[in-house]
Amino acid sequence: MPITDNDKNLRLAVLIDADNAPRDCLQGIMEEVAIYGTPNLKRAYGDWSTRNLAGWKQALLDNSVTPVQQFAYTKGKNSTDSAMIIDAMDILYSGNTDGFVLISSDSDFTGLARRLREAGQFVIGIGEQKTPSPLIAACNKFIYIEVIRERAAKVTAKNSQPARKKKAEPPKKAEQPKKTEQPKKTEPETRPAPAEERQIPDSIVWLIADSILDLSGAGDEDYVSLGAVGQLIQKKRPDFDTRSYGFSKLSGMVKAIDRFEVMEREDKSDPRSKLVYIRDLEM
Repeated sequence: MPITDNDKNLRLAVLIDADNAPRDCLQGIMEEVAIYGTPNLKRAYGDWSTRNLAGWKQALLDNSVTPVQQFAYTKGKNSTDSAMIIDAMDILYSGNTDGFVLISSDSDFTGLARRLREAGQFVIGIGEQKTPSPLIAACNKFIYIEVIRERAAKVTAKNSQPARKKKAEPPKKAEQPKKTEQPKKTEPETRPAPAEERQIPDSIVWLIADSILDLSGAGDEDYVSLGAVGQLIQKKRPDFDTRSYGFSKLSGMVKAIDRFEVMEREDKSDPRSKLVYIRDLEM
């Protein structure tokens, strides 16, 4: 989903269900959250007296997350959910947030996500691919932890590569008569890999095509704004993420699908930027 300047300034409350969230990529999760706004409040809920949550300590300290203790009232019953839900409503009524980030794969938070959206809050869900579809649909945006973990692994691998040393410049030779420069050969521009090679399922191609159809009808040869297409897709499928299919941006994905044609125009309000439009060649 395209991120506007207003989105980047969202005041976010980050609430973590420690019983249903991984601690090993907490830093990557926080970096993802920073894309959408500023986390003014970060809390993790759980029974910290139990052995299975003992490993969270360093991750919480490193990311400045406040642990909230919630004892289990009955053996085998999880009281974390109710504590997190009550806290979320208190935070909502304080009026100090623009959105919430719910980090959990537990469907019990579906009602909370829906209620927060009804109150005008922007709700981001972060969970594993096993997350039930009702919780995903209740969020404005849902991000899979597997995508965040893969991104963090790529960054780590890139940072671990040794820095390239600058080659020592050879001693300057006496100036020779200049030769007529020959035109340099330019490599042919390579087109992005076809959709089938990048494993874009047909359902996603149809989703893009349907969204173009929903927005078309304004003339101009059926071209529609790619930004508007991305926003509509996000509303239809909160868990849609181009990174799941090997692309960093929607523009790169649609260029790899032969069915769509992409056109760039100069932005009259800002000549330094381009406006991207797309049309379905099969319409």
